[in-house]
Amino acid sequence: MPTGVAIREVRRQLFDAAERVLLRAGPSGLTSRAVTEEAGCAKGVLHRHFADFDAFLADLVLDRVNRVDARAAALREAVGTGDVVDNLTDALTALFESVAVAMVALITFRDELRARLRDAWPAGVPVLTEGAIMVSRYLAAERERGRVSGRADVEVLGATLIGAAHLLYADRLGVAPTPEDVRRMVATVVAGALVA
Repeated sequence: MPTGVAIREVRRQLFDAAERVLLRAGPSGLTSRAVTEEAGCAKGVLHRHFADFDAFLADLVLDRVNRVDARAAALREAVGTGDVVDNLTDALTALFESVAVAMVALITFRDELRARLRDAWPAGVPVLTEGAIMVSRYLAAERERGRVSGRADVEVLGATLIGAAHLLYADRLGVAPTPEDVRRMVATVVAGALVA
């Protein structure tokens, strides 16, 4: 690999490369060498921008967690429109068809990464926790609109939907669930909370 060549948007390029390696090879295949080879840069580039590989991975996870904010904004815009089950199905599908499942495996796989994430994210698995918050806030907003029962525990529903969706998508090498699979799960979980 050439050295001394300026790379624009180094963090984004390295993060995108790491995501591709993670999706293709899983957590055990995600090494600094694999990332820099995928990004087409010298290995030293990664180490010039991050203290070590686990610091890089922690920043990668937090960067991908921040992407949930865009999905949360889209879900907030759906409040009061369309069908609640369809809105949740679309949001969960978008979240879990991204790199979320692979991130959970990565966090589980690397002890040092989990320890570093605790500094910025003291509880839960970042991608899943942020997803549960997104869903709970959506359901709370729908509850204010009268489309979800006032008695519904939206935090429990949010966590349940994220957990059930994660189980549907957990086999990263298997066949992904169909939109109807996701919709059926969502409809089952929220059935008692929806206002007819």
